[in-house]
Amino acid sequence: MLQTSRVIVLQPVLEVYASDDFTLWPVAKSAPYGFLPLSGALDPAEVGTAVMRIADCNNIDPEDDGRPPRPADLLGSFLHGLLTMDDLFASGGLRITDTATGTTLLPGCCNGLDERRDWLEVVDGTGWASFGHDPSPLAERDGEVVRLTVDAEHDNSPVMEVPVTDLRRLLAGAEQDLIDFLQLAAVWAARHMPAYAAPVASALGRALDLPAPVIPTNP
Repeated sequence: MLQTSRVIVLQPVLEVYASDDFTLWPVAKSAPYGFLPLSGALDPAEVGTAVMRIADCNNIDPEDDGRPPRPADLLGSFLHGLLTMDDLFASGGLRITDTATGTTLLPGCCNGLDERRDWLEVVDGTGWASFGHDPSPLAERDGEVVRLTVDAEHDNSPVMEVPVTDLRRLLAGAEQDLIDFLQLAAVWAARHMPAYAAPVASALGRALDLPAPVIPTNP
């Protein structure tokens, strides 16, 4: 995670729900709804929560799509969508916070972490991107500043302004956070589900639009 001199913090975050009834592997206690920042600093239970949530995002029954039926064992059944679907999804995105004012831009509904590439359009492309709905966050470039609207559906929405150079640096930091998380998740998978470690790590990489991580031989 990088932080600018203007106290703007940007983090890749995964949308999570309460997981009190989940028993396939250890997970962290969580609120009924929230966002988990992803980085290489997560503890094992937090990594377990992230893997659980990404798998659950893709826990879709096979239909007429050529995928094999679910296996009978509980672990294989829960991981089936993650391991067999072509297009994977990780609900979340980038969270940007002005720690001086408390203003926070959150990814909206139906936004995925793979859509973070749209931020590159803001700084180096069309200069505009939106990120889901309810709320409807909006980023617009105006010269050397990016204006961030927390919810474009409301005229009185809070806004932040971030210099393009700062935002570009923060985006690079978020990308490194995700790379670090993915490698941490590969280590976690090798310890907690060795039989599935390689395909799970590869699938997590696809869900996050990142290359597959290295699977450790001695986790």
